[in-house]
Amino acid sequence: MTPDGPDALHAEVLGERRHLTSLAFRMLGTVAEAEDAVQETYIRWYRLSQQDRDAIVVPRAWLTRVASRVCLNVLDSARRRRERYVGPWLPEPVPAYAFPAGSDATQDPLERVTLDDSISTALLVVLESMTPAERVAFVLHDVFALPFGEIAEIVGRTPAACRQLATSARRRVQQSTSRRVPRAEHDEVVRAFAGAARAGDIAGLIAVLDPAVVLRSDGGGIVSAARNPIVGRDKVARFLFGALRKNPSVVVLEQETPDGLGFAWWDEGRIIGIVTLDVVAGLVADVRLMMNPGKLTLWN
Repeated sequence: MTPDGPDALHAEVLGERRHLTSLAFRMLGTVAEAEDAVQETYIRWYRLSQQDRDAIVVPRAWLTRVASRVCLNVLDSARRRRERYVGPWLPEPVPAYAFPAGSDATQDPLERVTLDDSISTALLVVLESMTPAERVAFVLHDVFALPFGEIAEIVGRTPAACRQLATSARRRVQQSTSRRVPRAEHDEVVRAFAGAARAGDIAGLIAVLDPAVVLRSDGGGIVSAARNPIVGRDKVARFLFGALRKNPSVVVLEQETPDGLGFAWWDEGRIIGIVTLDVVAGLVADVRLMMNPGKLTLWN
């Protein structure tokens, strides 16, 4: 085949998988849902006639548009599914590192998710509070730099309306991120948190928790986890110590995450939990504990 023949087009289309998974993950919050959305996008591409495919000048633009519409449909139904979810629903935490040079990551979804601050669990939690249209407009414009004219075609609104959606979403993100401390301060507070937890020092742990701290644990109904958010530093500290006492074989180690320093809970050579934290004004304000094995596949 010539360089611009069907084989080249096939390779170009498949080469967009990383871009599409990266986009879908930010819109949907789990790798499994993102993978399903990308798969559906490719199914729709290959259902086109050869003539229709040949008429598409920029395959990436077509794939992005279709993947975004698929994600928008998923988001419309996701709220109803998450109302039936057992306990708090949290976005899937992902590792903060890429594969080492020379590793074969082409079949692993982690390699296809661009790892930066826009996939922090804290940001994904904020995105969960948005309407589906707000989330899609924000991700497409602020993260992937699509013009509002193209976004309008995807969400079925005018460009001006899409600009308003993105502005509203951006305001929510800025309100959330403006409260957080620099990375060095975040990690210092987290290490103090860890030191108190390891020493069994409940007073020391309480001292680094915000009075209104909230802990959410996601077990998905698969493993034991708190069914409701835990609020207040005394209750959060006692919950954490109680959880560790009930699992004496668990080893808690510091772990880099897109949210900054966090923790991994190890048991018999596997990670069974990932903890990410938000630090505000020198104190831990939010603790997110992911225990759902379906959302920990990238860690093992």
